[in-house]
Amino acid sequence: MGCSLGGMHALQTILGALPDDFCLPIAIVQHRYKTSNEMLPAFFRKTSKLKVVDAEDKAWIRDGHVYLAPANYHLLVEKGSFSLSVDEAVAHSRPSVDVLFESAADAYGPALIAVVLTGSNQDGARGAREVKERGGFLVVQDPKTAEAPSMPEAAIAAARVDRILPLERIGPYLVELCNQGR
Repeated sequence: MGCSLGGMHALQTILGALPDDFCLPIAIVQHRYKTSNEMLPAFFRKTSKLKVVDAEDKAWIRDGHVYLAPANYHLLVEKGSFSLSVDEAVAHSRPSVDVLFESAADAYGPALIAVVLTGSNQDGARGAREVKERGGFLVVQDPKTAEAPSMPEAAIAAARVDRILPLERIGPYLVELCNQGR
């Protein structure tokens, strides 16, 4: 999942809708200040039934866990684990949604579900296109329900989107996909 401006509310809404037996791991880039700390995972743990942590370098990916890109690091997905990078900002962002999506598409191809949420720039559009080119599934928040519609609009313009959903429908839809074995 990737988001920026308005992402705190969007993520609370989605994570709060997921049951404690949710079958997939979730990696999230929420644009955040370079100096932000453990407060972000703690914030989401208040409303999520899943374990929410900042991702750590070389940590194994576990189903039913939510991994946040740490402040000032790109979060990359490898087959079965994460890596962190301090490479240059992408789309003025570190962490970058594009970096997360592109690496996850390389690692998981058609098994990947990517979600683009509210945000005020175009980060995630290039990654969304990569997800689709690798056979992944792309869900985008309906820009009309986004606090900042630029990110979802850019993703819709860049890639063939599988589902455009209002914010309140994204969590339940992910549960449906999980139950269908997607």
